[in-house]
Amino acid sequence: MSVPLDFRVVYYPDPVLRKVAKPVEAFDDELRATVAAMFDLMYRSEGCGLAAPQTGLERRILVLNPTGDPAQKEHELALVNVTIVERSGPITPHEEGCLSFPQIYAEIKRPERCRVVAFDPAGNKHETEYSGLLARVVQHEYDHLEGVLLVDRMSPADKARNKAALAQLVDSYRRSQSAGAR
Repeated sequence: MSVPLDFRVVYYPDPVLRKVAKPVEAFDDELRATVAAMFDLMYRSEGCGLAAPQTGLERRILVLNPTGDPAQKEHELALVNVTIVERSGPITPHEEGCLSFPQIYAEIKRPERCRVVAFDPAGNKHETEYSGLLARVVQHEYDHLEGVLLVDRMSPADKARNKAALAQLVDSYRRSQSAGAR
């Protein structure tokens, strides 16, 4: 699971984004380096959450900081082998963006709370309930671990509104693939 030298955000419709991520088996220095690199990439990309599949790594790792501010490290959260065991509370809409869908936003409906079982990068198991924005970010990043994307959660109106931007991402991906095949 070593961190690639060209560690970057993978954009839609790269197939790695559709794969269900595999569990992390070793809680070691390599995992901690991966988590640190993910936080660094998240902040450089001006995000508040990042899942390993968004970096091309098919592992069940997500990092987040709901403030998006690298100076507020006390808000950082890294979840490894995370499972959402319960979603509860009212289902509310909120505008979401995604680093794998640059400049695309959609109103997504999610439950207000979620309870998860996960490990921290040191291998300690935790069961925690999150609410509000933190629950929303956890659920968004968890979707990535399951191969579920922002476009899958969009309403038909949001899909129509973002149709040109989505087509541009598909076209860019196809061009990059044909350029790499040469």
